[in-house]
Amino acid sequence: MRERLRIAVVGYGVAGQASCLLLAAAGHTLSVFEQAPAPGPVGAGFLLQPTGLGVLARLGLQQEALARGQRIERLYGCNVAGRTVMDMRYADHAPECFGLGMTRGGLFTLLHQAYADRHAIHAGTRIESVSEDGRFLVDGEGRQYGPFDLIVAADGAHSLLRRQPGVTRREAMYPWGAMWCLLPASQWPHAQVLHQRYAGTREMIGLLPVGRRDETDERWLTFYYSLPGERVDAFDQRALAHVRDRIAQLWPEAAPLLDGIETPAQLHRARYRDVVLHHPVRGRVVYIGDAAHAMSPQLGQGVNMALLDAQALADSLAHDADLDVALAAYARARRRHVAIYQRLSRWLTPWFQSERDGLARLRDRGFNALAQAPLARGQMLRILTGTKQTWW
Repeated sequence: MRERLRIAVVGYGVAGQASCLLLAAAGHTLSVFEQAPAPGPVGAGFLLQPTGLGVLARLGLQQEALARGQRIERLYGCNVAGRTVMDMRYADHAPECFGLGMTRGGLFTLLHQAYADRHAIHAGTRIESVSEDGRFLVDGEGRQYGPFDLIVAADGAHSLLRRQPGVTRREAMYPWGAMWCLLPASQWPHAQVLHQRYAGTREMIGLLPVGRRDETDERWLTFYYSLPGERVDAFDQRALAHVRDRIAQLWPEAAPLLDGIETPAQLHRARYRDVVLHHPVRGRVVYIGDAAHAMSPQLGQGVNMALLDAQALADSLAHDADLDVALAAYARARRRHVAIYQRLSRWLTPWFQSERDGLARLRDRGFNALAQAPLARGQMLRILTGTKQTWW
């Protein structure tokens, strides 16, 4: 784009951080707003797929990410009887293909340190709306900021800017959630495997190696345990004791990892939304990341989608001199990929987190058998790696 734009970025999570780096590199003038008084990471560890790693490579940050994270070669899940439900290896998709487990803090620090204007962020500023002409931002006290040529709404799954009239087509809270925490990984022998264990569809335990959380060499695991949403919200000491007992029964090998967890406050609550917008662009406001397409974490694509959104937006602005044309091109570029993963996530989640016991029986008998068929296995590997761009 020949013109240098005045751009507001609202939200300083992964989508906002990546947008800052890519748009600043293109020469645009940025104003960044974050409601937290001290910007920092929020949420559990995650799995970077080849798609997300590609964006980090473009930013010149891939090697540092590899040093902070933990290379994942395999996704393995079984039921409590030891029957394999899924067993997918990245190398079966392509030689040298892998995922990367990371902590939120690791990625946040990596992106934050790369942003030269990080000290100019408007922290502690809760942006709640956009002015009628679409040029100004309005905070919770009625103050206006702007004018801006473009507003990037990257304010997450609980987006306030998404509440503008006519933006959201669907927004529903998933009935299931999870408790999670970081655990020391020194005694865990499966350093390159995302392990999951299922007790029907009502209980799912996961352990994801996520590398380092700070500058020390200590390695960590993200532990998560799925629960109905109301039990997540009401999680207390009695619920913690129940979780510890269930893990000892369902996965004895993992039980010692929780020896240091003594209070409910040591576990964090996670609830998920299913969000579909009428269109990711409304006037001069563009929605990216979870603000545009929050979904269940079952497919592990949230962070990767945020990085891809930021890259596609920067590319569209660079390619077209007309801003409206560029924003339309961005919407087209991301429409199909986002729609595929939203629908797959919505379809797949009840097979692992629901009260539909019959689905568990079908899943345990059929998923791994289906994955042995070459055509199906190829499609499943594309879904895992985030590279599925078309339905067929």
